[in-house]
Amino acid sequence: MPLLTGCSTEEGSGKGGTTSGKELKNLLPTYVASKVADPDIPSVNGSSPGYTKAPPATELVDSVKGKPGHGGSYTMFEPLWGTPPPKNNAYYKAVNDALGATVKLQPQDGNTYGEKLGAVLASGDIADIVMIPLWEMGGRIHGAVSAKFADLGPYLSGDKVKKYPNLAAIPTAAWQMSVFGGKLRGLPMPSRPLNGVIPYYREDIFTKEGYQVPKSPAEFLALAKEITRPKSKVWACDDMWWSAQRFFGCPGEKPYYWVEKDGRLIHKVETENYLEALEWCRKLFAGGYVHPDAVAGKGNDAQVRFTSGQTLIWNDGDAKWYGATFEQAGPHPDFKIQGMDYFGPDGGDPVIYLDPPAQIWSFLNKKLSKDQIEEILALANFIAAPFGTKEQRLIDYGVEGVHHDMKKGVPVKNAKGIKEVQDTYRFIVSPQASVAYPDFPQMVEDYCGWMQRMGKFARKPLFYGMQIQEPNRYASLYTPFEDLAKDVTRGRKSIKDAQRAISDWRSGGGDRLRDWYAKLLDENGSGA
Repeated sequence: MPLLTGCSTEEGSGKGGTTSGKELKNLLPTYVASKVADPDIPSVNGSSPGYTKAPPATELVDSVKGKPGHGGSYTMFEPLWGTPPPKNNAYYKAVNDALGATVKLQPQDGNTYGEKLGAVLASGDIADIVMIPLWEMGGRIHGAVSAKFADLGPYLSGDKVKKYPNLAAIPTAAWQMSVFGGKLRGLPMPSRPLNGVIPYYREDIFTKEGYQVPKSPAEFLALAKEITRPKSKVWACDDMWWSAQRFFGCPGEKPYYWVEKDGRLIHKVETENYLEALEWCRKLFAGGYVHPDAVAGKGNDAQVRFTSGQTLIWNDGDAKWYGATFEQAGPHPDFKIQGMDYFGPDGGDPVIYLDPPAQIWSFLNKKLSKDQIEEILALANFIAAPFGTKEQRLIDYGVEGVHHDMKKGVPVKNAKGIKEVQDTYRFIVSPQASVAYPDFPQMVEDYCGWMQRMGKFARKPLFYGMQIQEPNRYASLYTPFEDLAKDVTRGRKSIKDAQRAISDWRSGGGDRLRDWYAKLLDENGSGA
């Protein structure tokens, strides 16, 4: 991958500032690939590697010698979707014992995390480690990163990272996204290439009913009509707006919402693709094919509607592929979730823009001492251990006999493990993204196959891999379009209303924002 430029604001200025390519190269950690375990399914077309088999405990590798910590105690502020584990549980105790230090996790409701995060950063009473996802990186929160969190460059840039081999094995693209305010500040959770939106469908029910997977927007509408039976409490789908944008080749979200045409930057909302996606989605709602709760905007129960069979098609992030499979395996062994292949507007090849190489980071409080930062980085090196290591088995499955049992050579969480072992430590840092679920090898094959097929049509968006903070005066310019899309697709507003909003966006600052990005593109190039 070519070296791209990171961009963020200057310290506290709220103005656009960039880090030059040469400066960025000096900031980034040296990449040293892990050689612990070869994947069962190698990467094809940029897909993540897959692991369908679990090494026996006797064959797991020690990637960290001894306990990395020195008895320190640190607080961690992070989101959690679902029921929080009990405090001081056996899993936390086991991990902290292996770390040789204490990480006091403070999980918050993920659905309201942004509000709590903003309040905490404004108060100054900040935990030692704070997780911030890209989707919560509003203007003020993004700007606070430089003011509140430590520069990790002196510890990780260049060959310094070799002190922490598991951190050195994190791909360069993910580290590049971790540059904020001209400094390497974030510990990343590397992303899979197309992780943001997957159109899932109930393959078990499709097979039973003889439904054919659609290969065009028109076929999708026809199938939706065939599936929907309100009297039987079955609807075709949930809100498909995110998938609709990909069906019609729209670019992604901020800052990837630009395309270049005839030497000029065009914003996503200015494209015909965007209006076509709105109109197609409006037809889904108008036809009555969308579940009434989704029409009402009740998104939190979308997975329940899908797994209960009230909807047969649903779009969400890639984590739900395993999550729904695991959840339903016991009570409903015939349940089968599958990813629908994307298609173009006319049923031809789709145009799919890659997701950011990292979308979640943890940051270390600026008030920590050098010794404390080094200890936390040593803990992070343990947590970033790849598949096939003792550390990874502990972080992902807890203690054998307590949180998981080996069944047919595969670690399977028991009731205690399901309750206590959640993705809490992974929010500190994660290894290179893979699909490692040996308890459901067919699901691994399905997901890797979907990635490989879709990877043929994937392309890098403009500004790919760049960490960009727009000037504060433009921070809220795009925000109204989220509600606008809901109103238009549900018939409360028209396409003409959308066109007027686009015109207002241009005159209200959109054209100036375009000039700002054009200058950035001229100065630094792009990853397209």
